[in-house]
Amino acid sequence: MTPAAPSFSFLPGAADSPVILHVPHSAREIPAGVRAGIVLDDGALERELDHITDSHTAEIAEAAARLAGVTPWRFVNRLSRLVVDPERFPDEREEMLAVGMGAVYTRTTHREVLRPRETDPEPLVARYFRPYAQAMTDAVAERLAAVGRAVVVDVHSYPTEPLPYELHGVGPRPPVCLGTDSFHTPPELLAAAREAFGEAVGETGLDSPFAGAYVPLEHYGKEPRVSALMVEIRRDTYMTEPGGPAGPGLTRLASALAALVDAVSG
Repeated sequence: MTPAAPSFSFLPGAADSPVILHVPHSAREIPAGVRAGIVLDDGALERELDHITDSHTAEIAEAAARLAGVTPWRFVNRLSRLVVDPERFPDEREEMLAVGMGAVYTRTTHREVLRPRETDPEPLVARYFRPYAQAMTDAVAERLAAVGRAVVVDVHSYPTEPLPYELHGVGPRPPVCLGTDSFHTPPELLAAAREAFGEAVGETGLDSPFAGAYVPLEHYGKEPRVSALMVEIRRDTYMTEPGGPAGPGLTRLASALAALVDAVSG
């Protein structure tokens, strides 16, 4: 069974752009059938969405795409990560299983029950996770075929204060955290990001409080022409926390992201 409407959008960029801005956690939408499996009442669910959603990151990516000299491609999740989290490993490799946050979450940001522990994740993985993963794999393959390389830039945000679910929340929480992968994040990509965001926010950090970068599993650890970087923006730099409106910082950060896109597009 497939979703009635696509759970993601792949938005075209310039034919010669290698860059895909990946926005996996910006949406709050939960289909009714999925909502039925979540035990929180409506008020508690809205509060959880405030905490777990990377609010306004789709708008940051959209603004960056408009500002960039070479328009990047954009892959945007249209459903909440409470449906499935497309960036988790769908198996025992996922460390967030320790806090009930594998591909299908059973616990909240505050480690409360979201779904019953005995919930079978497979129906949601089959319906939402695998089609998303395949589409993202195809998007990367398309850029490889078109321009010989792909640069996946993940656009995320994170709260000023650590939430109970965080496994590595005791480290630095800079205005922008750059998440890297030892195989897929080349030094020149990291340097370009440090320069672009350093000018915008004054400080960037590395792999704290969140580390790693998303690469489709078909290419992960195998294809050096696929490079990747995670951009984690601290929410107080551009919005009212936990789930409030965006402020003027959004434009500044979008400009920085555009500068990064242009730096790695040539």
